[in-house]
Amino acid sequence: MLNFAIRGVSRTICRVDDFELSKVPMEGPLILAVNHVNFLDAPILYTHMLPRPITGLVKKETWDNPLLGALFSTWKAIPIRRGEADLGAIQRAREALRQKQILVVAPEGTRSKTGKLQHGKPGFALLAALTRTPILPLAFYGGELVWDNMHRFIRTDFHIRVGELYRLTDGLDIKDKKVRQKITDEVMCLIADLLPAKYRGVYSKGNTENLSTLMKAK
Repeated sequence: MLNFAIRGVSRTICRVDDFELSKVPMEGPLILAVNHVNFLDAPILYTHMLPRPITGLVKKETWDNPLLGALFSTWKAIPIRRGEADLGAIQRAREALRQKQILVVAPEGTRSKTGKLQHGKPGFALLAALTRTPILPLAFYGGELVWDNMHRFIRTDFHIRVGELYRLTDGLDIKDKKVRQKITDEVMCLIADLLPAKYRGVYSKGNTENLSTLMKAK
């Protein structure tokens, strides 16, 4: 009932362009690598992916707000301490993937608010390497306009774009921070490729023509 209500509210304030979610595999473990714009991303993605089992890494501070904490606990989100190697969160994420769930991860680690991409953090690559799970890039845009549009009683066009599946190549030295950052940057470039040019931010000059640490999953 709660998910139905949230989905209804989100579709009332937004025109949700969710057609490409049909490209998300319906079974098997998966890391969904996404950009993070604002508060709309999580509820729209979660309620529009059902009944596919889905969880995600969410900053621990979210639980400081009792209402948000209760909501994300209902969704079985995994709290993570940002800025450090949170081994407990990584272990819970690995368990979710062993249970063949979708794990949503925002490599940027925080909201952009403007919709423009920020630098991805190397911690994303550690999780991807430890689990050897397929990575699917997904991008949101349009949601950054929601507050202005609500003040003008205008519905917001909320777009979701989905890329292709990738895996990490074998033999990567994941202990090397430069390698971890390169993996993350390549994933961020895949997300950038799904966005209109004005949203690509720090990855506006990036390209994915020669991926050295990723390969397409067949």
